[in-house]
Amino acid sequence: MRGTRDQGTGAEKGRISRRRFLGLSGASLAGVVALGLPPLVRNLRAGEAPANPSTTGPRRQWAMVIDLRKCEGCTTIDSAPGCVQHCIVGHYVPAPQEWIQVFKVESQGRGSFFMPVPCQHCENAPCVNVCPVAATYHTATGAVLIDNRRCIGCRLCIAACPYQRRFFNWGEPTIPPEARFLNYSPELGAPSVKGTTNKCVWCEHLTKDGKLPHCVSGCPMKAIYWGDLEEDIATNGAETVQFSTFVAANNAYRFKEGLGTQPRTWYIPGHGEAFGRHPNDKAQLKPASYPQGEK
Repeated sequence: MRGTRDQGTGAEKGRISRRRFLGLSGASLAGVVALGLPPLVRNLRAGEAPANPSTTGPRRQWAMVIDLRKCEGCTTIDSAPGCVQHCIVGHYVPAPQEWIQVFKVESQGRGSFFMPVPCQHCENAPCVNVCPVAATYHTATGAVLIDNRRCIGCRLCIAACPYQRRFFNWGEPTIPPEARFLNYSPELGAPSVKGTTNKCVWCEHLTKDGKLPHCVSGCPMKAIYWGDLEEDIATNGAETVQFSTFVAANNAYRFKEGLGTQPRTWYIPGHGEAFGRHPNDKAQLKPASYPQGEK
């Protein structure tokens, strides 16, 4: 691919300098496509334009890469997964919901690996397609949000989601007292409302101001990368990579991609080996804790 570094292998092929990052951030989409993006990324951008396009500021099309080589479930530091814990605190998530959940996946004959699963923010999102009142919708950045002021609690979106990443507030959610002073916002997803659905919102309230999602900044292993398909870059807060090169060089895949949902989350195969985890390691995940709250 022209315009990328050819030296190194794996993650090294996707790493770029700060100067290169600043140069990329000013490139137009047409210029990036001219460099020859993999079909995977080109196809994402060839879909229908998002609803309610922004009229101010740079155009963003968010995506995420989770490097499973670096994810070891936070077992090596004897802690609950940092991504889960920071999400709970940052969004006042009511127990027992986990908007991003880490699963220990058993591979037949090959041991196990840990897999963080947030909402996949699908381009062809079944939840959006079935919502009868347009409470679930795409933002201009490609994120999928829920407006609980419109949600009627029919739960069709929960039934339609093949990733099981939606949660229903059957009773009055238990939330910290300080959350009572919040003005409800779909971008924050809080405070939670009885009789409505919650899920990962990709921290739209943070990313619109140039900040990283809680799960990205809260991952102590720097396994989660936040990316912009328009600028073809991604960062985990410690390093910046060229998105297209990073996913192609490391054989990244999308979860249940065969369903045609076009998720915007990619996974790099691994089992936590970057931190010395063996696939046959028996360490189990520690549960996350929830702030003390009231109903």
